[in-house]
Parts: sequence; C-alpha cells; structure tokens
Amino acid sequence: MQFTHEHHEIQKTLKRFIDAEINPHVDEWEAAEQFPAHEVFKKLGNLGLLGLTKPEAYGGAGLDYSYGMAMAEALGHIDCGGVPMAVGVQTDMCTPALARFGSEELKKEFLVPAIAGDTVGCIGVSEPGAGSDVSAITSKARKDGGDYVITGQKMWITNSLQADWMCMLVNTGDGPAHKNKSLVMVPMRENGKLRKGIEVAQKIKKIGMHSSDTGLIYFDEVRVPQRNLIGQEGAGFVYQMQQFQEERLWCAASGLQSLNNCIQWTVEWAQERKMFGATLADQQWVQFRLAEMKTEVEALRALTYRACELYVSGQDVLELASMAKLKAGRLNRIVADGCLQFWGGMGYTWENKVARLFRDGRLGSIGGGADEVMMGIIAKTMGVAKRKTV
Repeated sequence: MQFTHEHHEIQKTLKRFIDAEINPHVDEWEAAEQFPAHEVFKKLGNLGLLGLTKPEAYGGAGLDYSYGMAMAEALGHIDCGGVPMAVGVQTDMCTPALARFGSEELKKEFLVPAIAGDTVGCIGVSEPGAGSDVSAITSKARKDGGDYVITGQKMWITNSLQADWMCMLVNTGDGPAHKNKSLVMVPMRENGKLRKGIEVAQKIKKIGMHSSDTGLIYFDEVRVPQRNLIGQEGAGFVYQMQQFQEERLWCAASGLQSLNNCIQWTVEWAQERKMFGATLADQQWVQFRLAEMKTEVEALRALTYRACELYVSGQDVLELASMAKLKAGRLNRIVADGCLQFWGGMGYTWENKVARLFRDGRLGSIGGGADEVMMGIIAKTMGVAKRKTV
C-alpha cells in the first residue's frame, strides 16, 4: 500500500488539529480521567475526519479503507492512548456495521450525526463474563409488541459515560450461540439524561488510558423499537466478526506513530543523558536495542499496510489482521518497556510520556481480542487447530 498526496494531506490536517486542540489539554484530561468527547468529536466532524470511509450520502467522504488507516496512524501523534481509542471507537468500531447493514432510517438517525460529530457512539459487546469470547454474552432482547425489551449489562465500554447511543450485541433468540445474536441500535439518552432503565453502574478506574471513560452499564427492561435492528436478526455475531477485521487493522495502524515517537523520545534522551564519561547513546547495547525496536515497528508497518491493501481489494484478511493486531499488542509492551528502561528513574515518573505509553499500551494485548485469541485464529487459518462447527 502506497500513501498518496491525499493520504498525507489528511494526516497533516489531523496532526495540525492535534497540536492545536488536543495535545495542549492531554495532561488535564488524563488527570480528570475523561476528555470532552462531544466537543472534540464536533471539531473533528467539522473537518470531515469522522467519516472518511463512510458513504457520501450520509456525510462521509466515500474513500477506501486505506484512508481510515492513514487517519488511525496519525492519531498516534496524540500524547496519550485514551483519546485516539475513543475516536477509533466512533470511526471504526461502533459505526461500520451500521453503515454496511443498517436500514436507511437507521443511517439517517444514527450514522449521519455520528459522522458530523453531533453525537458520540459506543460499541456494546463485552460483558463481565464475556470479553474475548463474544459467543458467551448473556444480555437479552425479548420482543414485546413492536419493541425489543433489553436486559443485561455491558462492561469495558469505551465512551459509554458520554455516549448518546450504543451499537449493542444482544441475544434475540435461543438458538446456537453463533446464530442467536443481533446488533441493535440503543439510544442511551433523552434530553441529555440517561433513558429509563439504563444505569452507569461504575466508572472503571484503569491503570492506563485514563482520558478514555470506560463504564459498566446496566440495562433493565430498556425498550427499543424493533426497527433499530441492524440487518438481519440472528446475524449479529457474523456482523461483529466482520467489524472486528477493521477494528484490528485500526489497532495495528494506530500504534505505528506512537511507537516511533517512543523510540525517538528515547533517542533524544539517550543523546543528552551523561553516564560514565559518555552519553547513554554512546553505549553500543543502547544503539543496538533501539535499532532492533525500530526494525520491529517497520515490520509491523509492512504487515499492516499489506493487510490493508488486500482488504481494500476485497479480500478476506482475517489472518493478516489478527497477525497485525497480535504484533502491535506485543510491540506496545516490548518497545515501551525497553525504552522506559533507558530512561532510568525518570522513566518511572508518572508524567513521563514513555511511562504513559507503557501504561496505555498494555491494553493492546487485551482489548479487541486478547493475544491468545489472535493466536487461536491464526492457528485455525493455518490448519494447525481445528475449526469449531456451529
């Protein structure tokens, strides 16, 4: 995949916005453990950055997914992981199935304002007893007249404390676990307040991603019109798995810039830090370790770009997207840890940007499918592990 002039211009626009509107406030938002999502999303929407890959008919730019990858990579210019993740949820996690399978009515009601930045969305899949194992969710939607009545809970939900709506995966039948689930658009607020039956049970305090609000949300007999169903009833698991390909490509691409930043910050530190009559950068071990880490990041870039190119051409990239997600999660740990070591005591301070990446990046091997799930998928595509029949 080769970035064109248009790809680079999108990245330049986004980086200018980040420098002016986001990075100056990151420390404040990290301390508050929340950023003003509606304000930031509206500004991104005004720049046309929340719908790059969405149809023009709904306010998007109608571009192919490589432009989404270019944006994801540029988001790594933000000096924390929480804000990029929140933006990624809006662009690549809670809206793809809506854009692809949603009715015209649903697209006008939910997709159009999401692209414009007028609303904040979230994706409701994980539950206290069902994370990487999506088939284990227990939230249910029973039919009553023309409505679904939803009861259950969703946990680890990014943006949920500020979200206007949730794209929610629920059980709508009693059949096999992979065929009884549906995606339903659930409005969460009415006149600015949570709707009846919806409760923010807990704001989850995390070791990283502090500026991203993450919640445990309870649903008790919440009524939603059946017309809010995305696509076909019972096809939700399949839709979510398809959506995961984009999510995992996004996760890989979004780490490229931040990993390079981490290495560059450490290079600059090592060139200044004096020890034993020389700089830290004069030590061959330091030179070799940084060179090795930079090489690993470029290998991730090549893998991610190849997967994206094949995806844009219409091919299934389940294996490559899983590999890229796995590699990105591992490098978020390896690079941040390796660089932090060279900062010594300074790397162990809370305000240090490498320390922040060390905390934020740890989620990469858990969220969106844990490393072990990625390896399981890869093993199945290789033919090493048996595929389950459903």
